[in-house]
Amino acid sequence: MQGPDGMKRVLMLGTDLGGRGGVATVVSLLRQDGLFEREGVLYVPTHVEGTRAARVGAALKGLVRTLACLARRPELVHAHAASKGSFVRKSVLLALARARGCKTVFHLHGACFDSFIAGASPSMRRWIRHTLEHSSVVIALSSRWAGFLREFAPRARVVVIPNSVPLPPMGPDQVRPGRILFLGQVEPRKGVMELVQALALLKERFPHAQLAIGGQGELEQVERRARALGVADRVLALGWVTAEKKQQELARAAIFCLPSHAEGLPMALLEAMAAGKAVVTTGVGGIPDAVRDGDNGLLVAPGNVEQLAAALGRLLADEDESLRLGARARTTIEEQFESGFVIGQLSAVYRQLRRAGEQ
Repeated sequence: MQGPDGMKRVLMLGTDLGGRGGVATVVSLLRQDGLFEREGVLYVPTHVEGTRAARVGAALKGLVRTLACLARRPELVHAHAASKGSFVRKSVLLALARARGCKTVFHLHGACFDSFIAGASPSMRRWIRHTLEHSSVVIALSSRWAGFLREFAPRARVVVIPNSVPLPPMGPDQVRPGRILFLGQVEPRKGVMELVQALALLKERFPHAQLAIGGQGELEQVERRARALGVADRVLALGWVTAEKKQQELARAAIFCLPSHAEGLPMALLEAMAAGKAVVTTGVGGIPDAVRDGDNGLLVAPGNVEQLAAALGRLLADEDESLRLGARARTTIEEQFESGFVIGQLSAVYRQLRRAGEQ
């Protein structure tokens, strides 16, 4: 939907869609599945991956473009934000939008937003609360994140809208027995070191078990740990995987594992569930809104290597159980997280804000 002069009605702010992070994936899917055309969205990137100079340049360019758009006063300004610099950039732009009389949507994706608040100065905490409470709507990815935000900023209007994923067609069976897949940033927060340790605990019982790691980050540290534990020959570093390669790796995987210590609502997990994979993960952030232990996946305590090894071993030893959990996971995506369902929720928020602005 556009205004009578052709002006886009929704200005959306976020990271460059050519990036590799979860937010870029989320927004790209919204565009691909029709939200931009349906709602008249103009997307302005305010962040790009790369050198400090590249990031500063993107922020300045995003500021100039945003100011130019605000001069024409779009109905809504929708910002996808995380913590630290991402929050600072978006909070300032949203404040400028409100000064122009625009309705604003603060869409939180940061997995560590609670830690960001806990470590912030008193003045920054006040600004964070101000931003949340003065936004027309705050979007949280899960009921747990919504509860946290409501407690921190009681006057904020918080709604829960999960990340969405497409439901891919089920192709021919390409599963490689014993193949465990990890997708994500390779860093301690994602629990990848514990995953390597769990693999070492399982190596005697399941000599065919293999861990494929897709992502960028601390790969050298992971490889050193694998050598020290005697499982270097069982760990395959894939590096960053493209969208096409991701689907190939999901098709090959027997199990998907993401033993994170902190999360928003990880796209890789939802994509694995959509592909019909049995998932082993942790009950942090928004994950419990998607995964119910024993029903459509297995949940373990973050950092608990023994629990992680036991859950993986359970699925490696019981293919029928793995298939059952994978089928239930796909059904969950179809019913609660499929792209059309989520786009409908976003459109409903936009409609409500437009009606409020007309009163």
